[in-house]
Amino acid sequence: MAASAERRRSRILDVVRETGSIRIVELAERLGIPAVTVRRDVATLADEGKVERTHGSVALSAGTSGGQAAGHGRVIGMLVPTVGQYFDEVIAGASAAATAAGARLVLGIAPYGAGSDRAQVERLLESDVDGLLLTPGWTPGGGLEGGDWLGELPVPAVLVERRAAPLSPAAQLDAVCSNHRHGVLLAVRRFVALGHDSVLLAARADTRTACEVRAGYAEAVAQLGLPALPVVDVSSPESSRSPGDDADLAARIAEAARSGVRAVLVHNDQDALQLPSLLRTHGLTVPEDVAMIAYDDVYASLSEPPLTAVAPPKRAVGSGALDLLLRRLDAGGALPVHQIELLPTLKLRKSCGGPA
Repeated sequence: MAASAERRRSRILDVVRETGSIRIVELAERLGIPAVTVRRDVATLADEGKVERTHGSVALSAGTSGGQAAGHGRVIGMLVPTVGQYFDEVIAGASAAATAAGARLVLGIAPYGAGSDRAQVERLLESDVDGLLLTPGWTPGGGLEGGDWLGELPVPAVLVERRAAPLSPAAQLDAVCSNHRHGVLLAVRRFVALGHDSVLLAARADTRTACEVRAGYAEAVAQLGLPALPVVDVSSPESSRSPGDDADLAARIAEAARSGVRAVLVHNDQDALQLPSLLRTHGLTVPEDVAMIAYDDVYASLSEPPLTAVAPPKRAVGSGALDLLLRRLDAGGALPVHQIELLPTLKLRKSCGGPA
């Protein structure tokens, strides 16, 4: 029994080291262990000073590295395009990893389309940060914005959910990203396993994630021998969007369903949340008539029915970027440039049919 408990706690520590911070219920689900057992093991690890518990979550304790934490006293600036939705979890992962390492995270926000990335970075640099985690602006036509000045930063930096063009000055920066194309492949492959021979994609087109989802769809259907259907465009929240846009999206999906396409992948899950009720006005229910998978898994579990969703490793991206930056600060020029991609997972719920 003691050995079994020791193995469980070792596995818990491995996951916490990987994610930086994770909710107890998610940790239990990931390990396939009852939540009550995980809470008991986490309490033991916390008593031993190996982890820290906060509001139903667990994070690695700074003391587990032995002696003074590698990032002790460092100040890390983090630039994001928004708070809320997707980037909340990325920030949470970076913040937990910073706390575990004895570092402090300072946040700057440069909204999509505002063109304020450089100004916000300069403000962060005025705070005497030791390094930067950067999610600068990105456009479908131009890619990463500000490549020149990103290559001239006075402190080490890691791109977060961004990748610089190979020949741009910013190509020398480390990067940690989700592999969204792999996430789309997981979704399409799930539909095929459920017997669907065609899959519709409804997606935005204004963010890097959206464009990677679209590219991933083209690759996935080609790889799996499915027809490449025209993508249904989803209006961006930043545009002049009206309630009629959601109804129009549901009408487009209903039209495809009438032609025999009964599987749809929707980016993102905020848009997918509206669809089950709107599809009922067309006489279609989810998943009986239309199987649905959402992309992002921020709100998907709150839908009725709960939405199966592709879940990018948002917290792990944040914690991984923070850890990589601290390694860069410690190693200086001795560390080669890292381009790291983390694979999403598929969270099975009720909306795509089959066993959840």
